[in-house]
Amino acid sequence: MNTPATASEALTVKDFTPARDALWCPGCGDHAILAVVKRILVKTGAQPENTVIVSGIGCSSRFPYYVNTYGFHSIHGRAPAIATGLKIAAPELNVWVITGDGDGLAIGGNHLMHMIRRNVDVRLLLFNNRIYGLTKGQYSPTSEYGKKTKSSPRGTVERPVRPLAAALGAEATFVARTMAGDPRHLEYVLERAAAHRGTSFVEIYQNCVIFNEGAYEWALGKENRANNVLYLEQGKPLVFGTDGQKAIVADQLRPTIVNRADVPADRVLVHDEKADSPALAFMLSSLTYPDFPEPLGVFRDIEKPCLESEIYGQIEEAIKAQGTGDADHLLSGTDTWKVAARPRKAQR
Repeated sequence: MNTPATASEALTVKDFTPARDALWCPGCGDHAILAVVKRILVKTGAQPENTVIVSGIGCSSRFPYYVNTYGFHSIHGRAPAIATGLKIAAPELNVWVITGDGDGLAIGGNHLMHMIRRNVDVRLLLFNNRIYGLTKGQYSPTSEYGKKTKSSPRGTVERPVRPLAAALGAEATFVARTMAGDPRHLEYVLERAAAHRGTSFVEIYQNCVIFNEGAYEWALGKENRANNVLYLEQGKPLVFGTDGQKAIVADQLRPTIVNRADVPADRVLVHDEKADSPALAFMLSSLTYPDFPEPLGVFRDIEKPCLESEIYGQIEEAIKAQGTGDADHLLSGTDTWKVAARPRKAQR
């Protein structure tokens, strides 16, 4: 890591840019995410010496090399576990986890779920290009049903994981989705994620120009976004379309698209990211193109205690009740026991 600026100096993106180029393919969405993350670090007053980026394995997991902070390029799927230990050991650190749809949802799915349910105070960014890019184009846990790849030449017969639904099922306190192809929206969502206390889970739609080009073509361009993307805004009705002429209503808990002019205003669903129940957010996570416009924005943002705060709270209570303790006394004390070997059974 380069010598960081002092806390009193105004940092710029250059302070978070190491003297090496990012070695992703030209046109890869990771470049856009990298640029925005560095801007967010500057905007939120992060200090390089107090920031750690933890990653697993995959194209996205090269991220720590390209940001001038501390970093940990860990093993496949284990970034959430390592980041959890890091945050417990040093809760003052600003910790980010970078993972992908393969790294985070296949071998790493269990670790990811437990970090979320524990509400560790980290920013968890899941790059979703719906393919294994680093290992040359096999289908991933988020690849669409029927996707033909090198590992599924006749089309995958597996149903894809919905990352946001998985996060909500683990009671995530902050859940959002954005895309690398919309840098302004990406910056808005990541700034919101950085401000949240607890696990901020952000799915980022990201294009792989080599092995899955055009995966999100339906969401690119002004007209496509108007008709195929539903931008979520707190307290605003769920409307979309070129002139906002279409809306989402719920008929017997089933989301339905209607012409906005054909229904009373109070029938149109209103977004509430602060709702204690994740029911609305979960329903929104089920809306998928081409049957529905896909929601982008913050699905849920609520407050709950963080794991590390709870742990240190228990430690303080124990110290108040029992004192600080004495390691030497513990090791040389009289509270010991013997383990006697069991007599062997006679052989027949």
